[in-house]
Formats: sequence, C-alpha cells, structure tokens
Amino acid sequence: MKRIVIKLGSSVLTKGTLRLNRQRILELAQQIAHLHADGYEPIVVTSGAQAAGRERLDFPNLGKSVPAKQMLSAVGQGQLMRVYADLFDIFSVPTAQILLTWDDLSNRERYLNARDTLGTLIEHKIIPIVNENDTIATQEIRVGDNDNLSALVASVVDADLLIILTDQPGIYTADPRKDPQAALISDIAQISDDLFALAGGAGSSSGTGGMVTKLQAAQVASRSGIKTIIASGSENNVIRRLVAGEKIGTHIEATNDRSESRKRWLLTDRPQGSLLVDDGAAHVLMQGGASLLPVGIRAVQGNFERGAAVCVRAPDGREIARGLTNYHSGDLRKICGEKSNAIVDILGYSYGDAVLHRNNLVLL
Repeated sequence: MKRIVIKLGSSVLTKGTLRLNRQRILELAQQIAHLHADGYEPIVVTSGAQAAGRERLDFPNLGKSVPAKQMLSAVGQGQLMRVYADLFDIFSVPTAQILLTWDDLSNRERYLNARDTLGTLIEHKIIPIVNENDTIATQEIRVGDNDNLSALVASVVDADLLIILTDQPGIYTADPRKDPQAALISDIAQISDDLFALAGGAGSSSGTGGMVTKLQAAQVASRSGIKTIIASGSENNVIRRLVAGEKIGTHIEATNDRSESRKRWLLTDRPQGSLLVDDGAAHVLMQGGASLLPVGIRAVQGNFERGAAVCVRAPDGREIARGLTNYHSGDLRKICGEKSNAIVDILGYSYGDAVLHRNNLVLL
C-alpha cells in the first residue's frame, strides 16, 4: 500500500465550529507529512472553501443561492490553500491546488490530462490538494460533494486506499444520534441497498454530504479495486494508525480487481443512458469477456450520442456493467432485439456487430 487518497470533510476542518480550526488542520498536515516522508504518496481531497469564505467575510447572511455559494467558494478557496500551504511548509512539503469538476473526468482527454498532472505532482514529491471547482461549476457538471470526488480521484490515480475522515466514527447499524443501541459496523464486504437505508441523510450543518455520499464514494472506489475506510477525523493520529493497519472506523473492501486505465475512466464517467438487457445477455456479460450485442437488449432509456457512456441493467434493474456505446440511442431503439447481421438492413450502415465492445466495457 503506497498511494493514499485522504478526504477531509468540512466538519473535520472546522472541528464542528463555523471557522477553520488551524490546530486540527496542523495535526492532519503533520500526519500526512510524516506519511510523505516515509515514502507514501498522499493525495488530499478537501472541503472547506465555503467555510473559509464565510470566515474571511465575517460570516455574512447571504442565503443559499448558488451565486452566493460560488462567491464564498471563490473567496474561500484561496484562503483554504494558503492555510494548507503554510502548514505543510512547516514540514518542508510542497503542495499544489487542483480544481476539478465531473466534466473534467468524464471527457477522456481531460481525464488523461488530470491523471498525468496528478501523477507528475506525485512523482516530484508534491502533495496535490484537490477540491471541486465550485466557483464556476453548473449543476450538470458538478460532482456535488467531495466524498464522491475523492473516490473519482482515487480511481484516476489508481490509489491503493481511500480514507474518508468525517465527524462520525464510521457507519452504524442505526443513526447513533437518535438510537443509543446503534453499533459501529467495522467491516463491509459489499455495499447493499440496506446499508444506504441505514446511512440516512446529511449530518453536520457545515458539510454537504452525509453517510449516504460516503457509501456512494466507497462503492465507486470498490468497483475500481480500491479499499475505503470511513473514520473520525478527531481520532488521535488517525491517518497514520489507519495506514499502519489499525482497526478504526468502517472498512469497506474492494469488490473488483484493478482495471486498466480506460476501464477506470468508465467508472468515473456519468452514464448518459441505460440499456436494459434480457437474462441471457446479463448471464453472458457477467461471465466476462463478452461484448453486448443488440439481440440481448430489451429497452433503451435516455437520449445519447454514439460514444457515450451508458450503464447496462439486468431485468431486475441492477446495474451490471458500464460501457461506451457504438450507436446513438435512436439507432439502438431500431436494432434492439435484432441479430447483428440485420443491422445494415435496418439502419443502412453499421458500426460493428457489438453495441458495447468488450474492450470498452467494465463489469460491476
């Protein structure tokens, strides 16, 4: 285990207050700097820009409009990076700011650029500090929370471990704020719908994501072959203890082996539509090594262009795969359920026998 993505939530950075807690951030920076000195490759995904902006402007009452939030992010991002730079400088560790949106990662060329930039920073012993580019992001291109962004970044850099630090010790069997009998779940082999139901909604007022987004992030990381640990950022020396193998928080195992870069990118892309397949096609796909042919498709959901990322759903609605389609949605509606040798007769042309070729397909 060498490359580690560490997500720091707003509630961790503020220590539950309205201000950035420099002492807490210094403690975290020291742990990360020690990992760096020991030969690990840490990448930080941070929240806290809006909190820093509010603090810098002396906590104005701006409401909840998107422009106001983007203004706070614009003001706060520089303040937040200055805090990180100053504190990591104590340990002679250089840092770099990386601002991303989902749009940056869903475009293959920009995905590769982001991967190469992050890789070059790591190679030169510089710690990347990643945040969402909230100042200009629209709803369509936003990831929306830094939990999911941390999982996407972990997939981009092919991390060995994702650590999500929050204001709770981990995932519980019930909401510990309401149920005194709630117990911490130490190990999760696979994330189920029941777990999402347990996770509930958003937690502290300073953050945008509750345990639901942390489970979503862990699911993305798991599919990319990356283990996730959700733990409390207030736990003493928590990062170094987790990396050393100590059992703290909730550990969520990877369900997939490491995929090649192109297939990891597919996991970061936002699907533009869905293909509902029959039992036979679902069975063949899950065996691995097969392409998806039009004969196995029962229905097409959404409108998308050729080359778009789409998800494949089994008859019961479960997403079982994701891939790049060789045909746009209008064409697919004409050829779904048909044999491949009929494509030319129906459309007048063909982009190949497969709707999703196995080289552009990743199983979930």
